[in-house]
Amino acid sequence: MTITKQTVADKIAAYLHHEITPAQLVDWAERALMDGEFAGSDAGTISAVIARLGVADVRAFGLAWEDCEQLLHQLGFSPRVEVVAA
Repeated sequence: MTITKQTVADKIAAYLHHEITPAQLVDWAERALMDGEFAGSDAGTISAVIARLGVADVRAFGLAWEDCEQLLHQLGFSPRVEVVAA
């Protein structure tokens, strides 16, 4: 499976929407680095972002909102926050 910028952005969005856990995101990133094929000219950016996601379970790195925002920007995306009544 070819991993694109959109694929990675979708995984980050799923994490931010609490659809996947931090552990699931890290697991996906680690598997993607080992087994994934990265899309053409974006391969360097994609692999760098995935590598960063792969160490999010290490206390020194973590994964704060600002980190996700920066990673999404590297991929060419911009996060948007929407507040709705619970």
